[in-house]
Amino acid sequence: RRARPAPPPACARRLRGMSSNVDHQREPCPDRILDDIGGAFGMGAVGGGLWHLGKGVYNAPAGGRLLGAAEALRLHAPRIGGSFAVWGGLFSGFDCALVAVRKKEDPWNSIGAGALTGGFLQLRQGPAAAGRSALMGGVLLALIEGVGIMLTRFTASLAQQQQQMELEVPPQPSQQGA
Repeated sequence: RRARPAPPPACARRLRGMSSNVDHQREPCPDRILDDIGGAFGMGAVGGGLWHLGKGVYNAPAGGRLLGAAEALRLHAPRIGGSFAVWGGLFSGFDCALVAVRKKEDPWNSIGAGALTGGFLQLRQGPAAAGRSALMGGVLLALIEGVGIMLTRFTASLAQQQQQMELEVPPQPSQQGA
């Protein structure tokens, strides 16, 4: 296994990011899938755990709220985490497959992976449901990618403006002997 080179300084990453949306800090594809499965499980378990903790407190009878919350957390958090892990694994697998087929890494891979994941998860419900879910997955990922691109461009322009302002401000003369 090859060692990865050290990341470039922050200023070089920022300048390179102005011309490209590619995330250079992600793992290579086979490792990325496992990394995304673990991250998705963690997000699902924590988020689902918090959700069901609150639901358990709300639905438990008075005097047993803490036990009700703990029971709801124990029962539902792993299930939600597992569901998120399946979604994350499929998405990452489809994303890596699209990168391998298309030979480039761009937002279209994520959009396609979202559509394929949504459709694949609904295949048991029939082709119509799978098609609708694929459409929704593609649209959702297109929205997410679009917002990400807009935020990247906005923050890059702000950083560029800040650098220009720093260059234009003349140094203040020091006030000695005052």
